[in-house]
Amino acid sequence: MSVPSGPDHGWAGSRRLLRLLRDLMKGSGTSQSRLDKVVDLIAQDIVAEVCSIYVMRSGDFLELYATKGLKPAAVHKTRIRVNQGLVGLIAAQARPVALATAQAHPNFAYFPETGEEVYQSLMGVPIMRGGRVLGVLVVQNRTQRNYTEEEVEALETVAMVLAELLAGDRLLDLTAGTASDEGVAMPSRLSGMVLNEGLAIGTVVPHQRGIVITQIVAEDPDAEVARLDNALGEMREALDAMLARSEVARDGEHREVLETYRMFADDRGWLRRMHDAALGGLTAEAAVQKIQNETRARMTGIKDAYLRARLADLDDLGNRLLHHLLRLGEKEEEALPDDIVLIAGDLGPAELLDYDQKRLRAVVLEHGAPTSHVAIIARALQIPMIGRCTGITTEVREGDQVIVDGETGQVLLRPSEAVRSGFVESMAAKERQKEAFRAVRDLPSVTRDGIEVSLLINAGLMIDLPQLEEGGAEGIGLYRTEVPFMIRDSFPDVETQTQIYSRILDSAAGKPVVFRTLDVGGDKVLPYWRGHDEDNPAMGWRAIRIGLDRPALLRRQLRALLHAAAGRSLSVMFPMVSDVAEFEAAKGLLQREIDREKAFGDRLPAVIKVGAMLEVPALALQLPQLLPRCDFVSLGTNDLVQFLFAADRSNPRLARRYDTLSPAVLAFVRQIARQAAMQNVPLTACGEMAGHPLEAMALIGCGLRRLSMAPQAIDQVKTMLRHLDVASLKGSINQFLTLPDHSIREQLRSYASDRDIPI
Repeated sequence: MSVPSGPDHGWAGSRRLLRLLRDLMKGSGTSQSRLDKVVDLIAQDIVAEVCSIYVMRSGDFLELYATKGLKPAAVHKTRIRVNQGLVGLIAAQARPVALATAQAHPNFAYFPETGEEVYQSLMGVPIMRGGRVLGVLVVQNRTQRNYTEEEVEALETVAMVLAELLAGDRLLDLTAGTASDEGVAMPSRLSGMVLNEGLAIGTVVPHQRGIVITQIVAEDPDAEVARLDNALGEMREALDAMLARSEVARDGEHREVLETYRMFADDRGWLRRMHDAALGGLTAEAAVQKIQNETRARMTGIKDAYLRARLADLDDLGNRLLHHLLRLGEKEEEALPDDIVLIAGDLGPAELLDYDQKRLRAVVLEHGAPTSHVAIIARALQIPMIGRCTGITTEVREGDQVIVDGETGQVLLRPSEAVRSGFVESMAAKERQKEAFRAVRDLPSVTRDGIEVSLLINAGLMIDLPQLEEGGAEGIGLYRTEVPFMIRDSFPDVETQTQIYSRILDSAAGKPVVFRTLDVGGDKVLPYWRGHDEDNPAMGWRAIRIGLDRPALLRRQLRALLHAAAGRSLSVMFPMVSDVAEFEAAKGLLQREIDREKAFGDRLPAVIKVGAMLEVPALALQLPQLLPRCDFVSLGTNDLVQFLFAADRSNPRLARRYDTLSPAVLAFVRQIARQAAMQNVPLTACGEMAGHPLEAMALIGCGLRRLSMAPQAIDQVKTMLRHLDVASLKGSINQFLTLPDHSIREQLRSYASDRDIPI
């Protein structure tokens, strides 16, 4: 929606209404008397029998604060829950509603004390400030009236003026429910998802501490458009300078993310909407905030993570533009602490660069995801980050001390001195441990009794590849090809994919790379590909099942891999294989692409190896048929374990229901390892188990000789295995697996402790 330019859109004289409202805001009288005048003024101007203002109160209630047309006795008596009735729906969704027959809507609720039963049509908009719903503005008519888009937008503009009136007169506490209202805030612990590993302790700095716009209505619309254009020019220059900074100048997905973000500054639709709002009578900053509010409202109704990220980019740009318009400059770095822990609902991809990297210790987000743009930037800058930390933005207050454990996903707010001291010592111990680990980086991965164990890394972005050399890994045991797909806005063509895979092989510099074909579905959804809702997506239409049902997609990827590896070695692995027939079908598609390349006379890879990812227990029962048909097998322990126990690993209620170091898991892995060894087929563990020293020790004891893990885990796993005697460990594990215990974790810990094996 966009407001047509010119003075007479929507309601005749809407600028006049804004000026009258502005004068009311500056006038004398009580808040109640001014609100009463406001609803009367709006009702007259738009020819409505009813105009009402509902204000958000504590406990998620909306209270009728002023009305023209409803029964006066209902004022301050009628209370509506958020999501109750149409008014509650508007507040819950932060989106406007316009209905010619309101009573036919399924959310309609009747409140007899108001006398509103005689009114058929309804238009309502949220009253928002700083992204928060402060109330709802509603107009109603007796007859069926089809409200136009221009009328809805005009009412939204009026709601912006009301937001300043409500906030300025302190009719409600804008910080209600936050830790800043408490006399003494107690220590608290929150959990989230690790987006980038690392440990940190520091001082809370809430992001976007609020930009207050005091001037809403413009005197000279043309002058406001000029101000807007000038600020846009300044912002673009600042963004270009930011992208030229050394820490983000190197190639990688983070660079693509930032360049895509920069393109949004030239988005014509975004620019047009802001221009229209300014021409409609708003100041330049009010026009930006109006479009921000509309963007945020759209974000609340979008489930698609990719589209939410794109809208978040626009929200970020809006904040950046407001800083230029209001001459706020940088974030007053001198006033910020030297140990910043940034707290935010979400962040745009460039916002981390606004903070001094020498001061920034960690970031904690209410939202966020591993493939979100800001997580990719954090990985490039090596900043610890935790996302999906529910309640973090309301629990913290500026200046709080906070501990961020980017290994377990824990956030400790306002820790006691004893806890803080203990964590500081733990960080120091881990740093000393890292120094010890670095000492083994160039040493061979060989156990005390001479068993060689290959240590490889898992990767999914170009950002990960420098650690292949730095960490001393032997190669990439799992390259997740879907991650580059998930940060793009369309399915990459063969040429684009070829470029990606070529860069990966170039960066590997001759070390082996195992490319897992596209593993989407479940919790990994391509933004440009609409699947179907499934009751159990982890066990649904995903991975190789999609590839076989949509062979054109898989064949294009295989073709790109063949092109990229021309003259080099290529290892391809198919994920989520359930039986040998699926593996054979996938190999058949690869063979068709090989035959196609031969027919065109194109250069083929020097060596082609094909493997399967064993994640489905059923495939283990077909190993005698599978192993002769494949060059290697990889254990996807994350999915394999959850399927073994029929327990969703993402469900926190089930977190303690099973242990990866249970006799059932290890006995199952041991049997697979034995069969692979008999057939002389390399077997690699690629899941999270491989990257934890204790679990890695157990896998080695069960017969695994290839482990692929997060890059940062290589040193500690190598240190562990160099202290290991495999013959002794194997005998102990065979004994432990006869126990009826839920887990043999403690037995393995004791084994390691008794033999001074660092875990």
